[in-house]
Amino acid sequence: MKTNNKIDFHHLLFLSCGLLTVIVITFFVGFVFYTAYPIFAQEGFSFLTGDRWSYTDDVFGIRIFILGSLILTGTTLLMAVPLSLFSAICISEFVSEKVEFVFKSLIELLVGIPSVVYGIFGLFVLENIFQYQIEPFISSTLGFIPIFRDVTPSFGLGLLLASVILTIMILPTVTAISIDAMKAVPYDYREGSYAVGATQWETIRHVVLPAASSGVVSAVILGMMRAIGETMAIVMVFGNAVNVPVSLMDTGFAMTSKILNDIGFYVAQDVPRSALFGIAAVLFAIEIVLVAAARYVGKRGMVIQS
Repeated sequence: MKTNNKIDFHHLLFLSCGLLTVIVITFFVGFVFYTAYPIFAQEGFSFLTGDRWSYTDDVFGIRIFILGSLILTGTTLLMAVPLSLFSAICISEFVSEKVEFVFKSLIELLVGIPSVVYGIFGLFVLENIFQYQIEPFISSTLGFIPIFRDVTPSFGLGLLLASVILTIMILPTVTAISIDAMKAVPYDYREGSYAVGATQWETIRHVVLPAASSGVVSAVILGMMRAIGETMAIVMVFGNAVNVPVSLMDTGFAMTSKILNDIGFYVAQDVPRSALFGIAAVLFAIEIVLVAAARYVGKRGMVIQS
């Protein structure tokens, strides 16, 4: 009887925790979309496609902010994914256990740094370097290509700096999960590849990476979620100009930046508050899609490996 009572108590405890989690998440999601509903009812689909945002005229369109977030995230992934993947390959396949421990410790340290610290580092350390050295060099050598043209020559902030900061921020996440995915590949796979005469790089390329692909893709998706949802650092280094970036040296405005910049001034007004929550709802919907993609990729990888 005592054992049954303990089992019942533990079952009740776990069930209560699970139900509490569901209630909190449901309330949070419901509150965001409920508060955002009036702006979707007022603006309709033009809320997503419109370019004008005016509190005076009660006209709200977030296309520029959506494109700013997507362009920033895409540029970040172009930088972060190769660097993270090569770092993960190096740590999991080439270095010794002692060196691996040092690298993984450094990665864990980067994960724990607050985003505002990254923003301060970008604003007060990297801005001048980008403004007077990196961006002029890129513009002078590759400026004939529109995306490398410096459209704001007296400004150090912008897409390139923001992408570099985000790359540093998501690098630990993508690298750490990719390392775990590669370490999970059975060593028998490697031995079988070596037995047929493959080199170490051929084994990594044709055996380890395909077997770990689901974990690596999930890592990239999680990094993408971190990048598109980042706020504080982006507010400080992206420039906050209401335009779509046309080059790496151009400024822009992300969805999260718009919310953070305006919420303190308009939270007491019904329509502006609903508009800002509308941005949050769109961002939340994007995150839900990314989570679903990560879960799908993970399950697909498990099915393929089995």
